[in-house]
Amino acid sequence: MCEHFPYAASCVSSCGMFGCGAVAQLVLSEGSHGMFLTVNFAFGFAATLGILVCGQVSGGHLNPAVTFALCILGREPWRKFPVYFIFQTVGAFLGSGIIFGMYFDALWEYRKGSLIVLGENATAGIFATYPSKHLSLFNGFFDQVIGTAALIVCILAIVDPYNNPIPRGLEAFTVGFVVLVIGLSMGFNSGYAVNPARDLGPRIFTSLAGWGGEVFTANDYWFFVPIFAPFIGAMVGVLVYQLMVGYHLEGEAQDREEAVTREEKERLKSCKVSG
Repeated sequence: MCEHFPYAASCVSSCGMFGCGAVAQLVLSEGSHGMFLTVNFAFGFAATLGILVCGQVSGGHLNPAVTFALCILGREPWRKFPVYFIFQTVGAFLGSGIIFGMYFDALWEYRKGSLIVLGENATAGIFATYPSKHLSLFNGFFDQVIGTAALIVCILAIVDPYNNPIPRGLEAFTVGFVVLVIGLSMGFNSGYAVNPARDLGPRIFTSLAGWGGEVFTANDYWFFVPIFAPFIGAMVGVLVYQLMVGYHLEGEAQDREEAVTREEKERLKSCKVSG
């Protein structure tokens, strides 16, 4: 296999068309074709489908925060992290471009073609995340840290071979369910990016597609929050899972293996004595 295939696959799986498409339908139809629930289902199933499509090639790398967590644990080499991050961001960028093209006429008809970043008639939020009016930068940062930490804890539990095993092939559906639950419980403040590539790629696209530089300066440079906070959340998630669950399960597994080894040695020893 070409060494670049996993990165290209992560680009495809990070496309995220379904989530942005659901938001586009909700916004541009003014609520007649979608609701908060449908958006969350779309993002959850988008994660599932992304893993199913490219999981065997890329390992299901859709989110730089997850890749970062795996690097912390030594399950992925650090040299791969920046490459995955770039390809994941490019994938999200391309996904936004596809949705922009699909809904181009609807965007132009909506509010007479004004591409607005903030306010009641804003459309930039179709692609990237923006904070609600009540949300401060500090609270938003905390929101993203906790949301990402929850995501990482759940994913580590799903892929942990020492934890309750999930039937092969169902991991993708379980991850999608986790994304859905996080969206339903933590999506009110700012749309739960919990994924730097999912936010940065579309934000870059919208800056080039007509919304301009305001997508970066809006809300006191909010764009820094969904890029950096998820990485801190990933560290918190790894720490919590390993301290509370992971190390204990690994220790118990090692104890069982050592017990089996001792029993095997004693059995062989007794066989030699009796022989």
